[in-house]
Amino acid sequence: MKPEETIDFHIRWAWSKISKAYNNEAAKNGGTMAIGYVLLNIDKDGTPSTKLGPRMGMEPTSLSRILKSMEDLKLIKRIPDKNDKRIVKVTLTSKGIEMREVSKNVVIRFNSLVSENIEQKKLETCFEVLQQINMLLETNIFEDQTIRVN
Repeated sequence: MKPEETIDFHIRWAWSKISKAYNNEAAKNGGTMAIGYVLLNIDKDGTPSTKLGPRMGMEPTSLSRILKSMEDLKLIKRIPDKNDKRIVKVTLTSKGIEMREVSKNVVIRFNSLVSENIEQKKLETCFEVLQQINMLLETNIFEDQTIRVN
């Protein structure tokens, strides 16, 4: 089987190009796609750091590194909860709010470009297929299949 005949090839290929396009745009503003993604997932009144990772499907160690770099760039502040000191809310600074708007506009531009060039019905089918793939991946898809190398 050739790589281009596999399902994951096409998903990885498209995601690689999307990621590269987003990173190129983010770099113009001193950011990365990952930073933009985090900015878009922080609520206006702040979000507990423990809720950010699950919301974005990101591992805690990766999120910690990104939050540290965002703090260094003065895009976010971490504020301990007044009632429960174990809870730390991540809030946007004024610079973070500006960068969030830039990120939002980039996402809107990408979505507009895709929507203008691909029929709505095809996009709906794409979403359905990707949701089904995600549901398959929620389980251990290789559990019943033993791969042997002879």
